[in-house]
Parts: sequence; structure tokens; C-alpha cells
Amino acid sequence: MKKPQKWQVVFILLLGVVSVSSAAIFVRLAMAAGEGGGVDFSLFLAASRLLVSALVILPLWKNIAKVKVNFKAYWYAVGAGISLAVHFAVWISSLSFTSIAASTTLVTTNPIWVAILSWWLLKEKPSKLTIAGISIAILGSIVIAFGDRAATAAYSNPLLGNLLALTGSIFVSCYLLFGRLAQQNGLKIDIYAAIAYTTAAIVLFPVPILFGSGYLSYETPVYFYVFLMAVVSQLIGHTSFNWSLAVISPTLVALALLFEPICASFFGFLLFAEVPSLLVLLGGAIQLLGVGFAVIGDRRLT
Repeated sequence: MKKPQKWQVVFILLLGVVSVSSAAIFVRLAMAAGEGGGVDFSLFLAASRLLVSALVILPLWKNIAKVKVNFKAYWYAVGAGISLAVHFAVWISSLSFTSIAASTTLVTTNPIWVAILSWWLLKEKPSKLTIAGISIAILGSIVIAFGDRAATAAYSNPLLGNLLALTGSIFVSCYLLFGRLAQQNGLKIDIYAAIAYTTAAIVLFPVPILFGSGYLSYETPVYFYVFLMAVVSQLIGHTSFNWSLAVISPTLVALALLFEPICASFFGFLLFAEVPSLLVLLGGAIQLLGVGFAVIGDRRLT
């Protein structure tokens, strides 16, 4: 593959940031259109987003038989899909309980969890700077959790929402780690995306049915926002970041992800007049500082 020019990489990273940031907005718009907001509706959104994404890229499956790579690459792609399914289930549910600013800030702590998981699973001990960054970011998370308590009147359970967002961050870290390994073992981005997104769709498909929400009882605008989530946030946003991991330093990708809560909070302010509390803003700033230190100090990413 011809090495892309710098402006192309920058453009794709920016496209990925804006596209992924739109997910929280589409979720809120779908909730408003469906007059819902419970966990059952959130699980419907998560599963439907992945189902639509899998159907759009279904034609790519005809190329999988032609690919000859290390068999481990397929398992890594499947692992990424399972992690992605859990990530969406818990993160989208978090938006039913807490603010866009808190949810998106907490869910983008993934560079920290990547460092911790690599230390635990791959025995790659992080540097002192990374450990300091992790500590700072955890402090920021605590500030956000307490700062969002002031929003109890507007959001049903901010502490639960924040916990769900953090859980989503851990699983999206597994998703990124498995995705990187799958591509390092020979899978191209299109084949990897087809396997991972389809696996995630299969895992989540029965969940809305089990929770009693199903797929066919909603107003037309809800399906429109689901389609936008699938095409814009998933196929454009996630695929942009996955592509970037294969062609540039993951440090730059991780740093680009830090702009997601800023974009999402800005969209939330414009569309929903959501103004985060000062403590949430302070906690977000502390957290982003910590994540930045963690990424810069991670020698594996340089």
C-alpha cells in the first residue's frame, strides 16, 4: 500500500473525530424521537447501529476466502467485534443516565486502559510518566463523578451513567488492541471491519428482543438516526481510526481521540443547550491532561 501523505492522514483523523463525536448526538435525537431513554431502548440503538453497519459492508465477505493470513488474525478480529458489542451496549446506555460531556469524556480514557491491559496481558510495564498520567486521569474521573451529581435533577442517575461510560472505555480499549493485532497479523482494513462489525452485530442482535424492546415498534425518525449512527459514526468514524492505526503512530491516533468529548460537548451545547457544570469541565481537563501524559509516556506508541 502506498504511504499516504500527511494531509491525507490529518484529514482522515479529523473526519474520524467529527464522525465519532456525532454518535452521542444521534443517540439523544433518537431518544427524543422515540420518546424513550431506558436501557432497553439504548440496547436497541446499539444493536441496530451494528446491524445496519454489518449489512452495508456485507459484500466485503466475498473477499474473505481469498485472504491468506495468520489464523490468529481472524480470532483477533472476532475478539474486537465482541469487545465492540459490549462497548456500545454499556456506553449508549450511559447516555440515558448522565450528560454528553461526562459520558464522552469518560469513554475516551481508552489510552489509559490500553496501557493497563498491555501491562497485565502482554507484560509490558508502562513508564513512570504513563503511571503518573493514569493517576491524574483517575483523579479527573473522580472529579467528573462528583461534579455530575449536581445534574441529578436533569439526569436520572449520573453516577451509574459515568460507571457505564468507564466500562465502555475499557471494552473499546480491548477493541482497539485486538484491531491493531489483527491488522499486524495481515488483515486489511476492509476485511477486518467486515469481521469485527459483523461479529458485534451477531452478539448484540438477540439482546433487544430479550429485553422486550424488539426492532419494529418505533417511529420512522428513530430508524433515520440509527442509519446515521451506522454510516457516519461507525463506518466512517470507527473505520477512519482503524485505518489510521495501520499507517501512523498510534500515539497520534490516541491523541486525536481526546478531541471527541470536546466535539461532542460542543454539539450538545448547540443542539440541546447542555452546559456542563464547572466541576465536570475541570474534571474533563484534568482527565485529558492525564491521558495525554499516559500516551506520551507509553514507549510502545512512539
